[in-house]
Amino acid sequence: MTAQHRIDLDQPQLAPGDTVSIIAPSGPSARASLERAVRLFEGWGLRVVVGEHVLDRHPRAMYLAGSDEDRRADLVRAWADPAVDAVFCIRGGYGAMRLLDGIDWAALAAGGARRDGRQKVLAGSSDITALHEAFRVHLDVPGLFCPMPGTSVVRDSEFVREDLRRWLFEPWAGRELIGPKTEILAPGRAEGRFTGGNVSLLAAAIGAPEGRENPEGILFLEEITEEPYRLDNLLLQLQRSGRLDAASGIVLGSWEDCGEPDQVRDLLTEYCGGLGVPVLWEQGFGHDAHALTIPVNVAGVLDASGSDARLTVTGAAA
Repeated sequence: MTAQHRIDLDQPQLAPGDTVSIIAPSGPSARASLERAVRLFEGWGLRVVVGEHVLDRHPRAMYLAGSDEDRRADLVRAWADPAVDAVFCIRGGYGAMRLLDGIDWAALAAGGARRDGRQKVLAGSSDITALHEAFRVHLDVPGLFCPMPGTSVVRDSEFVREDLRRWLFEPWAGRELIGPKTEILAPGRAEGRFTGGNVSLLAAAIGAPEGRENPEGILFLEEITEEPYRLDNLLLQLQRSGRLDAASGIVLGSWEDCGEPDQVRDLLTEYCGGLGVPVLWEQGFGHDAHALTIPVNVAGVLDASGSDARLTVTGAAA
């Protein structure tokens, strides 16, 4: 099952006057964070529609932004509304994976088009990895793995805000993604779709519909607040499931509060450095204080065959 509409990476995804929807598929958000997110988008000349349940709290599980049914309804409503040009998740946390089994993917595939017929984009990171993976498998649409508008990262970093703005208002095709601290962990050159995201969410999907087949292409990985032994176990799950072996290249992002950086680097080298594919270290996406935005389910090239790495978006996923 795939979406009926394709994305044009040679054109900006948004323009002033377009409409974005803000939803909360995972954890709850404060009113002040929501108001700040609305001001950000309106300052860029966008219209904003806020999901009905964005400020809800689940009566039992206060770590969820309302019931699964209500959070799912906001997601489906925003994606199916032709007046909405992009759907932004206000924050991560936990809960997005709880929505997947109740989604009518055929109905979502029939929607997803803007008024001008172009494909709309889903944007978010961290726990939203679950939605990006599901949208890739069930709808085959690109998305943005990006800092979310209700978070402190967007509030505090002008670099983050400007990087995100460029991904929204400038074409994706031909864009370079290399971060300021990126290093080559293993040399080589790879082509393929950009997939992946948060390690714990990818591991949690193993055996589910979204994780039964391991996609080829360039795999992006990042994590936060996992002790080295826990991170070791999560990487082992990805190894044993075949997700690491399927990758033609690997891009490693931030590992905030996952232990000593050298220890984490040694661990990632152990799992990824001997696969015979190019591997980049410290790309900077994820939970870094100045996290980069990256596109997912688009085609690209990772070239680490020389002294300097290049990571380039080449087009929509074929």
